[in-house]
Amino acid sequence: QMQLVESGGGLVHPGGSLRLSCVVSGFTLDDYAVGWFRQAPGKDHEAIACIRGSESSKYYADSVKGRFTISGDMAKNTVYLQMNSLKAEDTGVYYCDASPRRCTPWVLARTRLASWGQGTQVTVSS
Repeated sequence: QMQLVESGGGLVHPGGSLRLSCVVSGFTLDDYAVGWFRQAPGKDHEAIACIRGSESSKYYADSVKGRFTISGDMAKNTVYLQMNSLKAEDTGVYYCDASPRRCTPWVLARTRLASWGQGTQVTVSS
């Protein structure tokens, strides 16, 4: 059974950093794409980053390119989202999910589904 658990959210000042973790079980990171998504208050879900297998296969939304980095640790079955230079508009609930499909177009299609886990809250505020 595939399971994913997000953690690492919190309150941070603008310009600060956070690292989110997504611990997975029931599958291997070699064979699955793992994506990070977020939902800002009053907005739809947004796909922000994805990694599948090798580090060379990644997706980033334009809104986070150059500030966020996704990485995977096969030994720990964990995918990280390092978030730097955080802005108020990065506030939201962050979720991770996985698929045997490639990152694109999966991450974009995934945002249209209604089922999401608990996520982890990120608040960027002074």
